Amino acid sequence: MPPLTDLLRNGRPVERHHPCQRAVVEPAVWTSAAQGLAAGDWTLLGLWGDMKAVHMALLEEPTGTIGIVSLEGLGGSYPSVATYHPPASRLERAIHDLFGLEAAEGPDRRPWLDHGRWGVRFPLGGREAAGPEAAPYAFLPAEGEGLHQIPVGPVHAGIIEPGHFRFTANGETVVRLEERLGYVHKGIEGLMAGASLDRAAGLAGRTSGDSTVAYAYAFSRAVEAAVGVDIPLRAVWLRALIAELERLANHFGDIGAICNDAAFALMHAHCGVLRERVLRAADVAFGHRLMRDRIVPGGVAGDLGPEGITALRALIAEIRQKFPALIELYDNTASLQDRTVGTGVLKPGLARQYGAAGYVGRASGRAFDARQALRYPPYDRLAFEVPVLSEGDVNARVWIRIREVEQSLALVDQILGQLPEGPLRAEMPAVGEAREGLALVEGFRGDVLVWLRLAEDGTIDRCTLRDPSWFQWPLLEAAIEGNIVADFPLCNKSFNCSYSGHDL
Repeated sequence: MPPLTDLLRNGRPVERHHPCQRAVVEPAVWTSAAQGLAAGDWTLLGLWGDMKAVHMALLEEPTGTIGIVSLEGLGGSYPSVATYHPPASRLERAIHDLFGLEAAEGPDRRPWLDHGRWGVRFPLGGREAAGPEAAPYAFLPAEGEGLHQIPVGPVHAGIIEPGHFRFTANGETVVRLEERLGYVHKGIEGLMAGASLDRAAGLAGRTSGDSTVAYAYAFSRAVEAAVGVDIPLRAVWLRALIAELERLANHFGDIGAICNDAAFALMHAHCGVLRERVLRAADVAFGHRLMRDRIVPGGVAGDLGPEGITALRALIAEIRQKFPALIELYDNTASLQDRTVGTGVLKPGLARQYGAAGYVGRASGRAFDARQALRYPPYDRLAFEVPVLSEGDVNARVWIRIREVEQSLALVDQILGQLPEGPLRAEMPAVGEAREGLALVEGFRGDVLVWLRLAEDGTIDRCTLRDPSWFQWPLLEAAIEGNIVADFPLCNKSFNCSYSGHDL
C-alpha cells in the first residue's frame, strides 16, 4: 500500500491548513486516489464541493494519517470517484445538487438532496432559477416473477423524521430496498457562509439534535486547528465528559428502542428511565439536558460545579446498579434473541469498504474509533477499550452499544477523578488571512467530520459537516436484503442513522 503522504506530494500543498495536509492535484492524481480507495489503500472520510472545486478527505487507517486532495478551477465537471468507489456516489450527487458540479461518467446522476422544491438550483454554486417542477424520482427497477413494491414514508407513524423507503419484495422477503432522503434539508452549509464563529458553532450543534455535542465538538476543534489555539486543560477534559454523557444517553435510548421494535416493551421502559437519568444529570451539571451550546470555539461555555459532580457520581452509581440486570434480561429472553440474532447481517467486507463508523462498523469487524485512532486529548490520557464483534447482526449492534455504555461509565469516572482546575475558554485571535482547519470527533453514531475555511475577518467562508450516516444509510439497504419486511423496523433502529445530519 503506497503511503498517503506520497499521494499528497504529487500536488501543490495548501498553506495554513491544519492539522493535516491539503494538496491541490491534477485530475490524474485525483483518479489515482479514487483507485486507491477501491483497492482498500485508504478510507473515504468525506467528499464535498466548493466554488469551482471539489475536495476529498482520505484516511490511512494503520497510521491514523488524514489528507485532503482537491481539484480547483473546475469548469463544471470532475472525474467521478464513485466510478471506482461506490460509497462516494451519494456525496457526488449532493455536490451536484448544491454546487452544480457534475461527476463525469458517474454511475448515478439522479438528484439527491434537491427534490425540485427549492427556489433556485445549485444554491451554493452559480445559482440558477428553478426549472419546471421536478419529474417523479426514478427508483431503480427490479425484475422477477412474483415481485411487488411496498412504498413506506416519507411520513411515518410516531415521532420520526421523514424519509422514503421503497421495498421490492417476493412475498415477505425483501429483494431490494432503495432509500430516498433529503426531506429535511435545512441549508446548514449555506447558513454557515459569512457567519460569525459563535453563530456558526450554534448552527453546527443543530445539524443533528441527538449529536449536538459531537458536532459542536468537531466544529470547535476545526476552528482551533485553523487559528492555532490551544484551549485550557480544564476545557479539554470537560468536553470529553460532555461527549461521553451524550453517548450514554443515546445508547440507552437505542437499546430500549431496538427491543421495543422486537415487541419487548419492558426493556424500552427501563432503558428510557436510565436515559432520562442521564439527561437530568446533564441538566444539573451543565444547564441543558442535551448540553447544547456547551462546547464553543476556544473551550466550553460553563463550568462543572460541586452540585454537578455530585449528580454525575450518583448517576454512575445508579447505572452500575441497574444496568447489569437489564443486560441479563436482554441476553436471557429467548423471544427477543429470536428476533435479533442473525437478523440484518452487514458483512465485514461492506463495512470496511464503506468505512462504516460507530456501532455499525464495530459490530461488523471494523475497529475504527476516532478517540483511539487519533488519540485527541484527553483520550490520549484515558484508559478505555473499543469493543468489536464480527457477526454484524442486530444482536451484535446491541452488544456493541452495551459494551460502549460500560466503557463510557469508566471514562466519566476517570474524568471526574482527574479533572484539572483552571480557566474554561481561550480568547480567539484575529485571523487576518484565510485559514483552514479539519477535525474528526467520535460521536455516538461514529466519526463526525468538520472542514472549514475562515475568511480574513474571522467569519466562515466555507464549512462542510459530514455525518457518519452518509456511509451507514447505504449499508442498511444491503443489510435488509433477504430479511422479511416485518424485520425492517428492527434493522432500521439498530442502525439508527440520522436523517437530519445526512440531509444537512
